[in-house]
Amino acid sequence: MDHTAVLALYDRDMREGARPDGPGARIERIGGVVRQVADPGGWNGVLWSALDAARADRAIREQIAYFTGLGRDFEWKLYGHDRPEDLGARLAAAGFRAEPEETLMIGEPARMGLDAAPPEGVRLVPATDPAGVDLVVDVHEKAFGTDGSWLRHRLLARLAADPGSVVAVVALAGEEPVSAARMELVPGTRFAGLWGGGTVEAWRGRGVYRALVAHRARVAAARGYRYLQVDASAMSRPILERLGFHALSTTTPYHYGS
Repeated sequence: MDHTAVLALYDRDMREGARPDGPGARIERIGGVVRQVADPGGWNGVLWSALDAARADRAIREQIAYFTGLGRDFEWKLYGHDRPEDLGARLAAAGFRAEPEETLMIGEPARMGLDAAPPEGVRLVPATDPAGVDLVVDVHEKAFGTDGSWLRHRLLARLAADPGSVVAVVALAGEEPVSAARMELVPGTRFAGLWGGGTVEAWRGRGVYRALVAHRARVAAARGYRYLQVDASAMSRPILERLGFHALSTTTPYHYGS
């Protein structure tokens, strides 16, 4: 993989050329900034910027004024290769709160080992209706210890408006949901995004996460997507590297608001 070329393609297609990530959301391109504006249950924030040291502080103030004027908390999604180099420090000085850094990883399904199967007694089931979404949210809340209301809202909205743009899957041990994940497909691009892979504590280290990655990769390949993108935690990065993913940059969410 040509890391420089693929990262440039990712920036162009998925950030500068971003599409709304769900119904009711819109993309705006203002003064060197690309942002998404959604309802309070959706994702609001800055996806991409082309700034230099002379313009950065003003652009930050403008985004704060815009989103707070709408009554929205928002996120500035900062990548390790974004400029200026001190943009993260400028965001922090303006009142943003940095969340844990993750690694932007890209894989090519055509070059990956996709034969990983779930452990014995576990089956993978598509989540295509409200009952399935409830199982995905249940896993999310147990695995991450956070409220999953936003995830329920997001999945139900996507499945109702454009079911072909999202693949959600839950791993069941008998009837117990033990892991879940989703994939978001972006028409007109070569990228599919893997999101939300979480496993309840008692089932970690048994290969369930790996099986969910392989399952979604097979679906992406069958639908003609060349690349898979993941914002990987320190826990998932080694698994993804063994599957054939490459680390291209880092990404840090900077949150503004309550």
